[in-house]
Amino acid sequence: MITIPDTYEQSRDRFHDSLAAVRDLWPAARLTSHSLPGAEDLSIDWISARATKRKNKLLILTTGEHGIEGYVGSAMMQLFIEEYLPRLNPAETGLLLVHAINPWGMKHHRRVNANNVDLNRNFVKEIAPLVPSNPDYALLDSFLNPPRPFQNPALHKLALILRIPDLMLRYGTAKIRAATLLGQYRFPKGVYFGGEEIQEETRTTMELYRPHIHDYAQVLHLDMHTGYGPRDQMTLVNSCHEKTTSEEAVRRFGYPRVAAANPQEFYAIQGDMIDYLYAFMREEFPGKRLYATTFEFGTIGDSLWNNIRELRTMIFENRAHWFGASKSARVCLRREFDELYCPTEPAWFEKAQADARQAFEGILKMDS
Repeated sequence: MITIPDTYEQSRDRFHDSLAAVRDLWPAARLTSHSLPGAEDLSIDWISARATKRKNKLLILTTGEHGIEGYVGSAMMQLFIEEYLPRLNPAETGLLLVHAINPWGMKHHRRVNANNVDLNRNFVKEIAPLVPSNPDYALLDSFLNPPRPFQNPALHKLALILRIPDLMLRYGTAKIRAATLLGQYRFPKGVYFGGEEIQEETRTTMELYRPHIHDYAQVLHLDMHTGYGPRDQMTLVNSCHEKTTSEEAVRRFGYPRVAAANPQEFYAIQGDMIDYLYAFMREEFPGKRLYATTFEFGTIGDSLWNNIRELRTMIFENRAHWFGASKSARVCLRREFDELYCPTEPAWFEKAQADARQAFEGILKMDS
């Protein structure tokens, strides 16, 4: 039975144990761990396997870039290994399965790493050119990142809701959404912080790409995330660099919901990992084929109210981390934050698995 692990350690142990199943098909498969510095036992782990005869295709599956999202990602990794790995052809297909790109965030139930960096805003060659970007974020800084403890959830929710109409009238919903989600590089204690330098987790992941991609003509990359979209339907989110339109992808994969990562269909992101891979492939391996996409499992819904609720929870979680919270407020906030990225309802998880199966089926069928 496919399950969501209770802890980061449980998830990592299960991933390590899955090496045996991979070796049943790729006898030379290897498990590699990159330990992060610090007192905690944290590592980025990956299983790699080379095609046994003709190196035609490489399949990459990644989880936990936004740490807390790695719990659902771990379950989808298990589902893929148990149900879809046996359908691949080891003679011409290589593997790179990556567990918990952001292990600190996964262990501590945060989206960001220990430096408060959103790793999906950190996949860039250089940070410095991006520092002056997204000037609109500064207009919202006092709203997004109030430097005060989180003490009374009901009172703080009311205060935030009362500010939103004025902000919407002054800046407009689209501008607020774009400025918030794009990523920013000036406010280290702020939400959606892209970092002041390339992070250890980012660099480690970047360095995995070149040696594994080098020998293959085609690359398929599937990245697992949670949070965005309707609660009852996973969304395939394609890079803005992908030439296939969303409508074409729906027909091609037989999957009903596909969006491109642009302001019209999703939202624009600086430092996105999938975008980085497209740029990297274009520069380093221009003759190779790439299709990379994100499985985005919606958790609370995509209405305006639910978008506000998601942002509110992000703001409060970040505020409590930096400026403290009462014990009761912290318990309430932890429950809301966990539910935002790893819902506890069994029916939600059953539907998420069904959506993942439908997407795996369509993508692997067209990629064969």
